[in-house]
Amino acid sequence: MIVAGVYSFNGGKEVMGSRFGVELRDVERVIAAVAGRTHKTKMSREKTMPGKILYSPKSLNRAFESEFHKRQWRNHRVLCDYPT
Repeated sequence: MIVAGVYSFNGGKEVMGSRFGVELRDVERVIAAVAGRTHKTKMSREKTMPGKILYSPKSLNRAFESEFHKRQWRNHRVLCDYPT
């Protein structure tokens, strides 16, 4: 797959690149490694586009999970205390 666009809010792209450059490049490599065409398997049931072939979210998620796993990335929870 390709990154079709990048939106940087308040200089976030620059901050991410300077603080987490290695991780950001790793994420970009994972995106490039996933062959998007092979995951266009979902048939649309919407009125406006009946029968159109769409990306399957489940299939894409499994592909991304597999690519991250190959790079020794692991899932973990991060507890957040959000202000009310």
